[in-house]
Amino acid sequence: MDGPGFSPEQQNYLKGFMAGVEARRGALAPAGEGSAPPDALRAAQDRTIAEGGTLVPQEEAKRTKHPLDRWDEITKRAEAGQFPKPIDDFTGRFHGLFFVGPAQDAFMCRLRIPGGIVTAHQAREVAAIAEECGGGYVDVTTRANLQIRMIPADKAPEVVMRLGEIGLLPRGTGADNVRNITASPTVGIDADEWVDTRPMVRALHHHILNTRDLFGLPRKFNISIDGGGAVAVLEETNDIALSVVRIGEEMRFRLGLGGITGHQDFAAASDVALLPGEVVRVCDAILRVFVAHGDRTDRKKARLKYLLDRWGHARFLDEVEAVIGAKLPRFDVAAMQRPPATNRLAHVGVHTQRQEGLHYLGVVVPAARISSDQLRGLAELTQLHGNGELRLTVWQNLLVPGVSDLAAGLGALAELGLTTDASSLRAGLVACTGSVGCKFAAADTKGDGQQILAYLEERITLDAPLNIHLTGCHHSCAQHYIADIGLLGAKVELGEDMLPGYDIHVGGGAGSEAKIGRLIRPAVVAEEVPPLLLNLLRRFQDEREAGEGFLAFSARHDDAALNAMLGA
Repeated sequence: MDGPGFSPEQQNYLKGFMAGVEARRGALAPAGEGSAPPDALRAAQDRTIAEGGTLVPQEEAKRTKHPLDRWDEITKRAEAGQFPKPIDDFTGRFHGLFFVGPAQDAFMCRLRIPGGIVTAHQAREVAAIAEECGGGYVDVTTRANLQIRMIPADKAPEVVMRLGEIGLLPRGTGADNVRNITASPTVGIDADEWVDTRPMVRALHHHILNTRDLFGLPRKFNISIDGGGAVAVLEETNDIALSVVRIGEEMRFRLGLGGITGHQDFAAASDVALLPGEVVRVCDAILRVFVAHGDRTDRKKARLKYLLDRWGHARFLDEVEAVIGAKLPRFDVAAMQRPPATNRLAHVGVHTQRQEGLHYLGVVVPAARISSDQLRGLAELTQLHGNGELRLTVWQNLLVPGVSDLAAGLGALAELGLTTDASSLRAGLVACTGSVGCKFAAADTKGDGQQILAYLEERITLDAPLNIHLTGCHHSCAQHYIADIGLLGAKVELGEDMLPGYDIHVGGGAGSEAKIGRLIRPAVVAEEVPPLLLNLLRRFQDEREAGEGFLAFSARHDDAALNAMLGA
């Protein structure tokens, strides 16, 4: 390095360059070779093996080569026009790409939109990507997110790169990673809001994206932050649930852990309450404890809930404190004041903002699907008549904030074939992708949901909010267990045929009314579901007590009585 012809600056550059080469060589060396220390993922796997456990195939794939280091494999397959084999599909999901065959011979790309806030510029480019590289539409998800579908094999890397160029890099949106962070969609505009969570969400989002150890989880992980306000974000259904509370004059976020309603569990609230500036550090510690001790031998038991079940919450929090090196801030639960209850219809319709003269439009998205032309139109609408943003909600719709000229805004919306008008039934309909786009689904949830909605709206008008959630399989992406009426896709045996259908669950709830729905009738053929639900809802209308909602109505009837209300 000290040879003739090199200036001191050049010598320093070359020393740094060679040090980088050596570090890279160590990082690529097989286990036991090189000087790179083991990362958290490998350390956790080593512990599992040392304890006599056998790693599942997904863990073996991560051990062989970290999925974040497999971009070259993705581009090579694209150049050859090939879709991945199952284990390669799994590792590709670390980059946001899902091969959804045999339902569709295509990729789906799930975006990463922290807090569900999209700028007009981003929306335009997403519309272009969906049109030029996909099916010409996007789906709104129950994590206030978007998915691009019908992506051919050779276009997959282009989608990821173009998303990254507009600040929506889809890294970690699938497989064993922290998914899109959800938060109150009305932050900064809701008069009832207690804390604007945008700075917290932004900081946590970038911390996760830039911390490699946090891409070594045993299974997927959900985080939600509720700052109060009218629109519910269902934080209690997440692995980490942070809910704003007032303690004296101070605003803090109460910590809940272990929500996974597909496994019939809500996050258990603790006596830990964090200041906004403490959230990233504590979430990081929780994730590191999960990385180190989560199950890597059984995918069905690899979620945070099962580590909490095995250890208990007290021990888990002790381990979190050990990682942080300090005690977590704890308070008397009785001293924690919660915000007022949410409004179950606040995500649709026209609503006043805290800023004088401004409104937000809660846009209904039929079947949670927006065409590229509609998305471009929405981007123009919010730029001309709003604040330049679109806000996605966990209810599979979107908000246009900052509208001063309501007539112009609603007129522009109508020109796109969209509206803010929604019945109680339409406002509460949620459906996963279903069998049209997911190999696990047993029924066409989106199509069936629209048919159920049309059938009921023609025959009954409800004066109280009601949620109907359709989910295609046990993964419960549409969270059927927390709906007033939850429909779980099922194959129904009819003679020699197997027909698509649903198990009917009744009596679920969320937020202050959190409750797991009960299975009332299994295996109903899809076309028979609408008249049965009509029977039940008519009985509800006729027999409920004054001011009684569907959750309370169903709670005071046993399973047999509710089943009888469905009729034959």
